[in-house]
Amino acid sequence: MLKELVVNSAPHETRVALLENGTIVEVFIERKDETSIAGNIYKGRVQRVLPGMQAAFVDIGFDQAAFIYVDDVLDAASHKLCQKFEQDPDNDEEETSDIDEEEEREKESGSWKSRVAPECSIEDLLTEGQEIMVQVAKSSIGSKGPRVTTHISLAGRYMVLMPTVDHIGISKRISDETERTRLKEMLLSIRKNNFGYIFRTQARDIDEATLKKEIEFLNNTWEDILVRSKNISATALVYKDLNVTFRAVRDLLANEADKLIIDSKPEYDNVQNFLKKLMPDVNLSVELYQGPEPIFDAYNIEGDIARALKEKVWLKSGGYIVIEQTEALIAIDVNTGRYVGKHNFDETILKTNLEAVKEIAYQIRLRNIGGIIIIDFIDMRRDSHKEKVMTRMHEAMKKDKSQTNILPLTELGLVQMTRKRTRRNLNRTLCEPCFYCNGNGHLLSGMSICHKIYRDLVSEAGDMMGNRFTVKVHPEIAQLLHGSEKHLISSLESQFAKPIAIYPEPHYHIEEYHIFESLVKK
Repeated sequence: MLKELVVNSAPHETRVALLENGTIVEVFIERKDETSIAGNIYKGRVQRVLPGMQAAFVDIGFDQAAFIYVDDVLDAASHKLCQKFEQDPDNDEEETSDIDEEEEREKESGSWKSRVAPECSIEDLLTEGQEIMVQVAKSSIGSKGPRVTTHISLAGRYMVLMPTVDHIGISKRISDETERTRLKEMLLSIRKNNFGYIFRTQARDIDEATLKKEIEFLNNTWEDILVRSKNISATALVYKDLNVTFRAVRDLLANEADKLIIDSKPEYDNVQNFLKKLMPDVNLSVELYQGPEPIFDAYNIEGDIARALKEKVWLKSGGYIVIEQTEALIAIDVNTGRYVGKHNFDETILKTNLEAVKEIAYQIRLRNIGGIIIIDFIDMRRDSHKEKVMTRMHEAMKKDKSQTNILPLTELGLVQMTRKRTRRNLNRTLCEPCFYCNGNGHLLSGMSICHKIYRDLVSEAGDMMGNRFTVKVHPEIAQLLHGSEKHLISSLESQFAKPIAIYPEPHYHIEEYHIFESLVKK
């Protein structure tokens, strides 16, 4: 399978698309704002301590204050952090995330307090005005500010350094026990401090000389961070993590992708220098795109991103899925649509559900959907069909690097699952709430607007001083009031014995209308 990284680099935005056989499967977008600060280290100032939540707000220099939980300050939380890294230390922006979705929901609901060790509370650890060095574990999502931690982690190509804990871990993707033992013994013979280190998947078969260089590089980076932190006051940036292009080169190129194509000459040169510095012994394919059309158009990526923002996704058979985002969860509904099958009803449903499974897994990964996901498959009567759909679902999600948890099919035919969320999904990154409908995603129907106009005319008729009404509306509403809903106006004219004139206004929003009264001499 051919895997390519296509990079569109502009002064204020960088977009990276991972293609598999020419089809986009993941997209990363980074802009120069506070939504792309995961991994950065700041010297912040505690704004407010919340004993009831066992958390605190920390000012790191943005409009939204960051928040930190007591577990992100306590030494007792270190082991939990290491466990998460050992499970999946190769997961790009998730490398600084140390809780799962269930824990996060408990924290946000306030039930986290009962799980915190009673002998230590947030008030014992932090005070208002205190300066602390923190790392952004999660960028701001929606109305939530960024989440920070005092447990710093610095990712290299082969290892992750965690200077605040004493732990050695190895990615679970390195499954060979002999190799795991070799790596651990080699690190113990080299390590000169009690820092924590996690071997990433790329560390498989690493030699001692390369390991020493990696450790030295990470340790020197940490020493530079400490020095800078001592010499600056809050609030300030201490360390900036790699940008999305360099993270893609470090984590995806040569591990998941065979080639990188970039459309910016300066960034192309930067990537080449980065490779010489970080991976001098690896021969990787990096190409400068110089075609006449934009790079994302040339690779048919622009249209794929636009389609990924739509709620309805059609399946090849004629069925479709609908993906709806709410504040609490993502709901995905499967429908047969135009597909009527060829044999029997059960086989039609099974084929639609199986086709939907593949598309759902693809869309979840492409859109970077996280949190709670509820999938409403078409009801299946046979247990064998249910098992087949669930087996296919688990297989399809194996390609996803993000941590997922899929629960069994419920009696109502629903599949509940969670997917680790550390950054905004594609919809939240590229879209904003509709200012027409205040973000609820709906507009009043034309008939509803006509009836609303009718009620307002009845209400105003009692105080009317003139002998004529003029109603200015959107052209579509004017067409209805002159056509299928004409009886509404006719009944009012008969009731009040006064004419009502309807005028279309092309610049009006469809729900906008104005009622005027006037005195016309007879």
